[in-house]
Amino acid sequence: MAIPDTSRIYPRTGDPQTVYLKNVVQNPRVLVGEHTIYNDFVHDPRDFERNNVLYHYPINRDRLVIGKYCSIACGARFLFNSANHSLRSLSSYTFPLFYEMWGLDPHPAEAWDNKGDIVIGNDVWIGYEAVVLAGVTIGDGAVVGARAVVTHDVPPYTIAGGVPAKSIRRRFVDKDVETLLRLHWWDWPPELVRRALPAIQSGDLPALEALAPAQG
Repeated sequence: MAIPDTSRIYPRTGDPQTVYLKNVVQNPRVLVGEHTIYNDFVHDPRDFERNNVLYHYPINRDRLVIGKYCSIACGARFLFNSANHSLRSLSSYTFPLFYEMWGLDPHPAEAWDNKGDIVIGNDVWIGYEAVVLAGVTIGDGAVVGARAVVTHDVPPYTIAGGVPAKSIRRRFVDKDVETLLRLHWWDWPPELVRRALPAIQSGDLPALEALAPAQG
């Protein structure tokens, strides 16, 4: 039974546009789960951190957390807190950032509003050129449409799209969503996921549930 080698950079032979994202990020504040892929047909996908994780300055100590089995399309971007010029001030100009020029005490982080980490759940699909803003959490199994701008949290197994992004519909009925979240199949051993693929791909939730490991 074939089990994917997730130590590789490229999961598919002859496809240099798709990478296992975990194997190309180096910033310790960008955390990516196993099997998550990123595709880029414009830039080298290995440059994900430089091209797609923006305004991610060390001073804020904010994180990008991406779960397992996610699919991230070309040009999806994650905008962090340093893009949020402070709205508490009477001016949106970043005076604290240029403290030397203005003779201020060095508190550059006061130049922007800190909204927190970006957290992407497991089995999430983020569409072409979507933008996710700081402080947003996208739940397990959610789908974000192409060129959506995500300014608020997206619930699990919800399709969201638009500018700003809004929930369009849930992918499954509530009972099935509850079952999927309880099973959290993405945490199963790869051998078991491989056995479960017929059930996963056919949408056979009872068959998937029957394969679930016993809860300790």
